[in-house]
Amino acid sequence: MKWALLSDIHANIQAMNACLTHARGQGAQRYALLGDLVGYGANPGAVVDQAMRLAEQGALLVKGNHDDMAVSPPESARTVGDSSAAWTHAQLDGSQRRFLDALPMTVQDGAMLLVHATADAPHRWRYVYDQQVATLSLDAACELPEVRHVFGGHVHFQTLYYRGASASLMKFVPTPGIPVPVPRHRLWLATVGSVGQPRDGNPHAMYAMMDTARSQLTFHRVAYDHAAAAAAILRTQLPAFFADRLELGR
Repeated sequence: MKWALLSDIHANIQAMNACLTHARGQGAQRYALLGDLVGYGANPGAVVDQAMRLAEQGALLVKGNHDDMAVSPPESARTVGDSSAAWTHAQLDGSQRRFLDALPMTVQDGAMLLVHATADAPHRWRYVYDQQVATLSLDAACELPEVRHVFGGHVHFQTLYYRGASASLMKFVPTPGIPVPVPRHRLWLATVGSVGQPRDGNPHAMYAMMDTARSQLTFHRVAYDHAAAAAAILRTQLPAFFADRLELGR
């Protein structure tokens, strides 16, 4: 089975459509959306509608922190992300909010566990920036039967951690487009990057493909019309900073 793994779309319909088109070209058979459908971007309704259609076709989805905030915006904005929650909430209709609210925190499909942040405490929205946090997440996930691969997002970077003969995790930065063997005799945790808001200095969208038959994981970068996505933000009441970072990949 070839899975397209998309995370942190952040209401960027241009990037989402580009990644879905690319994934179909790579032979994707099923889709998984790993949270943060909304937040920051100009088209939350269109992204949620697309996600709802994918769910009807069998896609698996988990909830992200921005999805949670869009349903129940914080009373006061303490972070840059908080500042878009109330606006996003107002753009969504009741059915779209209910869809986001009903998303699970984790989903298991065979050897794969899907989560937005960490498997040990998904509601705390911790970032998997290093081996220490990755270890906590992977240890918790592997208490579940069968799990060998953990896939998440949240950090907006593409990284792969694995456990071999030793107890400690090794960190690996993948090369886009190059398949990485991820055999089941080891344990693996991957952050698949951000579709709608990359932060590594490259504006190209990110996603990953998992081929379960071959036990291969391929990270991808996809060019899309980020200028159009930025212009859409500038036509809203959202901060112009959200548009600027799409152009810069920051």
